[in-house]
Amino acid sequence: MGETMALLVPEAPGHTAPRFHTEIGGAESNVAVHLARAGRRVAWRSALGDDVFGHHVRERLTDTGVRCLVREDTERSTGLYMKEPSSGGTRVRYWRRGSAASALHPGDAAEVWRWRPRLVHTTGITAALSDTARGLVGELFERTPPGTLRCFDVNYRPALHGPANAGLLLDLARGADVVFCGLDEARALWGVRTLPDLVAHLTGRAPSPGLLVVKQGAEGATAVRDGHSWFEPAPPVEVVEPVGAGDAFAAGFLHRLLDDAPLPDCLSEGARLAGVVLGLPGDIPPRPEGSAAAR
Repeated sequence: MGETMALLVPEAPGHTAPRFHTEIGGAESNVAVHLARAGRRVAWRSALGDDVFGHHVRERLTDTGVRCLVREDTERSTGLYMKEPSSGGTRVRYWRRGSAASALHPGDAAEVWRWRPRLVHTTGITAALSDTARGLVGELFERTPPGTLRCFDVNYRPALHGPANAGLLLDLARGADVVFCGLDEARALWGVRTLPDLVAHLTGRAPSPGLLVVKQGAEGATAVRDGHSWFEPAPPVEVVEPVGAGDAFAAGFLHRLLDDAPLPDCLSEGARLAGVVLGLPGDIPPRPEGSAAAR
């Protein structure tokens, strides 16, 4: 459940004028694509503009095996962002103000519940798009049917969230069943600097997540449940582009979690998939030639 935008990625340098090719990017849809490719039945709910970028997003997601439960908006456009790689890192520019996804609202939850999902995944990005989108995330967490896991990735973005959203993201994390949070995000949002402090910050009062997964960058990740913790080191990889690796990690972890696998196995699969995406310029790997979309 969440926003997806069209993504402009630069072609190889050497042209007189810059050239870009079109990809797609969105935290929740990235997770959906990875899960669909792993063979899961996945649906994605959002809103897209009735424009060439919106049609592209829908086609790409459908092609990967994701069922698109899209509300088409004839008045608002599809969000757009662009990557500008340089020797000092990649700069990302966004054109999302007033986008179709910013008009997501609590009523969209009805379409989600109609499919009786085992798990609903959303992020702090969608919650920060607008007041109505924030209301939708609240509706998803407060009126979850029995048997459905609520999964929340903090996904802190300085340009989008700012200090005013620190409390919102904390409340949403505490209200979920499964939470993904980077230690660097916790430092920026809540001034929490160590793993034990973050665990205490999120689980030290009710409500609190039953399962907390803390991403620790190049070191690895730790899962915490019922007072016990498990750590998985990150595999050594050559980093091409870090954007999208966190979504891949979440998808790999959730794929094994849905199989009731031991938490070390969930961490291991998350780390493996994140390592694949770290070596790519886009958010998700291209589909292998000749492969069929997952059902």
